[in-house]
Amino acid sequence: MSVRRIVGLETEFGVLDPDNPRANPIELSDIVVDSYGRHGSAAGCTEPVRWDYTGEDPLHDARGFRLERAAADPSMLTDDPTRPAPSGGAHLQHIARPSREELALPHATNTVLTNGARLYVDHAHPEYSSPEVTNPREAVLWDRAGEAIAREAMQILREAGRNVVLYKNNIDGKGAAYGSHENYLVSREVEFSEIVRYVTPFFVTRPILCGTGRVGLGPSSEAPGFQISQRADYVENDVGLETTFNRPIINTRDEPHAWSDQYRRFHVIGGDANQFDASILLKVGTTALVLWMLEQDEVPLGLETALIDQPVPATWIVSRDLTLQQKLEMFSGPDRTALDIQQQYLDVVGELVETHGGPDWDTREVLDLWQNTLDKLRHNLWDAAPEVEWVAKYQLLEGMRQRSGLSWDSDKLRAIDLQWHDLRAERSIVNKLAQAGRVTRFFTDAEVAWAVTNPPAGTRAYLRGELIRRYGKQVISASWTSGVVDAGGEELVRIPLLDPLGGTREKVGEALDASPTPADFIAKLTAGTAEKQ
Repeated sequence: MSVRRIVGLETEFGVLDPDNPRANPIELSDIVVDSYGRHGSAAGCTEPVRWDYTGEDPLHDARGFRLERAAADPSMLTDDPTRPAPSGGAHLQHIARPSREELALPHATNTVLTNGARLYVDHAHPEYSSPEVTNPREAVLWDRAGEAIAREAMQILREAGRNVVLYKNNIDGKGAAYGSHENYLVSREVEFSEIVRYVTPFFVTRPILCGTGRVGLGPSSEAPGFQISQRADYVENDVGLETTFNRPIINTRDEPHAWSDQYRRFHVIGGDANQFDASILLKVGTTALVLWMLEQDEVPLGLETALIDQPVPATWIVSRDLTLQQKLEMFSGPDRTALDIQQQYLDVVGELVETHGGPDWDTREVLDLWQNTLDKLRHNLWDAAPEVEWVAKYQLLEGMRQRSGLSWDSDKLRAIDLQWHDLRAERSIVNKLAQAGRVTRFFTDAEVAWAVTNPPAGTRAYLRGELIRRYGKQVISASWTSGVVDAGGEELVRIPLLDPLGGTREKVGEALDASPTPADFIAKLTAGTAEKQ
């Protein structure tokens, strides 16, 4: 009866050198990540912490097979450290120290931060992968911390005489798209076919709640206009393993970064990068509730009427329907609008929550915001502007278009569209709207600043981040499932983090406080006293 689950968000930032628009984006991304890894407030030390690629398995498909490595597109090999897109007592593992020659080998630009997040170069973009959190509000907070980190990275470079601008968007308007991905841990008992069947119509229509909006229709903005979703025009397939081409509605990567017999990581690639707190909360919270429904194995028969006949074309239709009145062709039964389908999912989930004892506080917040937002979208679109990002952007651009007599192919409108995503505080339109009280905020700037350097307390991200904050250069590498430390012995020590709810402040906080060195902490782990059961 809860939205609470392990969640993590990823953002690939757009990157540009205004003084040299033809600058190599990979080089710019390298500079951003490396400089922050050495000088950023969340870096932990002056040498970026490397990523531990042990255990990465990006080619395993949730449909029950593994793509042959030779057949994989290079962009899918996220386990390759040489690529810029590699995109009781504890069971410790002792590993040999790397030689000088091994340390000198090429490796992708990466760093792991004191808040438990990863900052690295992915597909020619700086990517911020948030720490694991346990509820939608935390997802909002640590996603916005990524924006603050991006602003700090720009400032570090500016002070060094380099002008680099980062954008929180998903497209360049010229045919390229980059990701804003979501990750949800789901019980392995849920059949993947059930996820495909019941999450697909939900995802097709979800952009009306959390789209960011864009000027231009078509992957390369071939036609003038405004649409709800930045990513819709790049959806080409119902289901698939790919993330950078032939993009599906449902991604099948089966790489749980946790105990594989208990969890699957549902990797969502079709969402927009949001700057509005309510849009992020709706994106994460509504999805978490639909997944919770599937875990109960109690999908009502009536939800069969929500299945869409052709999901990919329907994705494009929903994105371009600014009236929210266009009906989609259903697999069976009468045609329905995106609003109708979202209302049906809300009704079904809400009723099921009541039969399981009623909602906790986090769930009640999401259910109420979901209903209130649908009501506003249905009755007066502009009323939803403080919560729904695409509505706020559309309201601003449409007002400008009407006042100045502009068409949707106006360069001025395209420039304002881009500026919306500019993360420089002095240029950010979203920042100006928030200061004017026109954006619903759940967190203060001080709370976001705190999340830049501090990890969530309730997941393994706490231990990952605290290892880096406390022990700095003695942390050799880290990943979602491990931390490798130099405890002073002949070999390095890999600390396993396969339990996403292990390594929390409650379980290891006292042991860390009592351990001035990694060796002290390892001794407590070995004795079985570091983590409270």
